[in-house]
Amino acid sequence: MPITPLGPRFGAEIHGIDLGRLDDDQVTAIRAALVEHKVLFVRGQDIDDAAQIEFGRRLGEVTTGHPIHDSGDVAPEVYAVDSQDNGFADVWHTDVTFVRRPPAISVLRAVLLPPNGGDTTWADSQLAYESLSPGLRAWADSLTAVHDGTREFGYYLAQRRKGRGNVWEGEEYTELKPVEHPVVRVHPESGRKGLFVNPGFTSHVLGVSDHESRGLLDILYAHLTKPEHLVRHRWSAGDVALWDNRSTAHYANRDYGDQHRVMHRITLSGDTPVGPVGGAGTGAGTGAGAGAGAGAGAVG
Repeated sequence: MPITPLGPRFGAEIHGIDLGRLDDDQVTAIRAALVEHKVLFVRGQDIDDAAQIEFGRRLGEVTTGHPIHDSGDVAPEVYAVDSQDNGFADVWHTDVTFVRRPPAISVLRAVLLPPNGGDTTWADSQLAYESLSPGLRAWADSLTAVHDGTREFGYYLAQRRKGRGNVWEGEEYTELKPVEHPVVRVHPESGRKGLFVNPGFTSHVLGVSDHESRGLLDILYAHLTKPEHLVRHRWSAGDVALWDNRSTAHYANRDYGDQHRVMHRITLSGDTPVGPVGGAGTGAGTGAGAGAGAGAGAVG
């Protein structure tokens, strides 16, 4: 497949393919390119929700659209991000890190775009980690953080009938329990390390004070989103983006006023994040520190 890199190590555009008519070799090549480039863009696609889901199934195991948010009259595998339903993603985040096994891959399709605005930007968490000073890398390697979806999705959960929730990977989500993940994640396919914290869902670092937690996370967030770690996409009709949640974070610009923007996303099952010393995520979050970072709107 013709692939045009968008930077030396991050982001690429794939040309001359139809996501609804791929052979097995092309699917394998896309999966490999995604691990290497972390975010891929495919233009000029004429697919609907069913074809988007089928493409996802060829890449991996498709999850429910979202553990908490009900996207309404769409297939259960689809998460509809609709600006007229408070569907925004204008906070840096990695999709659904508030569960024990966050999704590995996301596939986003532009359904309805505003006349201008609404770009999405991705950050390379592996390059961000590798460009830290050696001392900060060693420090980050040893840390664990708590991820909590309450700030973004507690409202939606409260609106649902009591005792009823979405089923995500066999578990019904009727409440949101914080989970622990390593601050640095080792990619299960490439073996590269990357920062695995995000302002949307990371509440605090374990084992330090609230003040220290906020300071430490602010340092990592500022470094993660440096311009040299970013790639930005201006959406056009027919565009599809795929990204690796194990090595990226992203942000959708909310700069289109009251214009309507609708995006449909599916996600693929992932694994439990593992840190450099083999530590994996655990159950409910504990330890010192309060909420660090804030978000607004319904992120993934």
